[in-house]
Amino acid sequence: MRAARTTLLFGGLAGIALLAMLVALAYGSADISAADTVQAIFGAGPENTRSLILELRLPRALTAFSVGGLLAIAGVLMQVLLRNPLAEPYILGSSGGAAVAALFAMIIGLSSIAIDIAAFGGAMAATLLVFSIARGTGSWAPARLLLTGVVLAAGFSAATTLLLALSPDQNLRGMLYWLMGDLSFAYEPQRVLWLLIFLVLGGTLTARHLNVLSRGELQAAIVGMPVTGFRYIVFVAAALATAMSVTTVGVIGFIGLVVPHLVRLVAGSDHRVVVPASALAGGSLLVIADTLARTVMAPRQLPVGALTAAIGVPLFLVLMSRSRASGKYD
Repeated sequence: MRAARTTLLFGGLAGIALLAMLVALAYGSADISAADTVQAIFGAGPENTRSLILELRLPRALTAFSVGGLLAIAGVLMQVLLRNPLAEPYILGSSGGAAVAALFAMIIGLSSIAIDIAAFGGAMAATLLVFSIARGTGSWAPARLLLTGVVLAAGFSAATTLLLALSPDQNLRGMLYWLMGDLSFAYEPQRVLWLLIFLVLGGTLTARHLNVLSRGELQAAIVGMPVTGFRYIVFVAAALATAMSVTTVGVIGFIGLVVPHLVRLVAGSDHRVVVPASALAGGSLLVIADTLARTVMAPRQLPVGALTAAIGVPLFLVLMSRSRASGKYD
């Protein structure tokens, strides 16, 4: 019964992902029929249609899918580390730290590789800062952790505003759109796609460790798991996923909150299912959001981060109210 439900879940998520990709390829400022879209994918059909799909829409859709999957996995990993379903990169300030570091690197004219490294360092530093402040006398109280993350995120937002005020006027509009989540220039999906594949495989292979760690450090130590070393690995993986997402498309919030929670509601807490299912669901969600951002007010494009926030903020408030009512995370 459980195996059948898991198969049905993955089949449904794979179908949604394929449908979302096809819709993303077919619709935009110029709509293309489903038949012409399929032909273009396989290298047939009119040259202008092939060029539009293969050179513009397909790389953008793959980037959106990869970044959505990375943000969902980052959320899963942070929720395991903190044993708190409300943890995710945007809320805890990791995205803000990565954005500040990347924006500073852009302003001083560093290379794209240096910007990636700066974003990774910013995400690592922000997450370490949140953890160290919230840990207090020895344990991570979830309420204190979330409050610390929110306060530091506000601080990173202020730093971002200062950097924008100091940046050249000709770069200001592009930086603002990037900070709100922008896939307009996301035409190189290779890095984020390979990282997504690596993290999905790694998370699935270490799912038993994630399952044990999610039940608490004491139980993990009792069964002989190297808790400290594994926590650092999970921490670095979450920071890397966040940093690569931010440098690729900017700051996109709440996917790491929404997707893992909904997956656990449907599939339970076994990370052999949660990790790959979250990657599929997160990727599909961002592809759908980006398609809406491109088409709702075409030819103008909306920042995709605004759409994900419109979904995530109400759900976050609902989760907070449920958590408070149950007293589970006090």
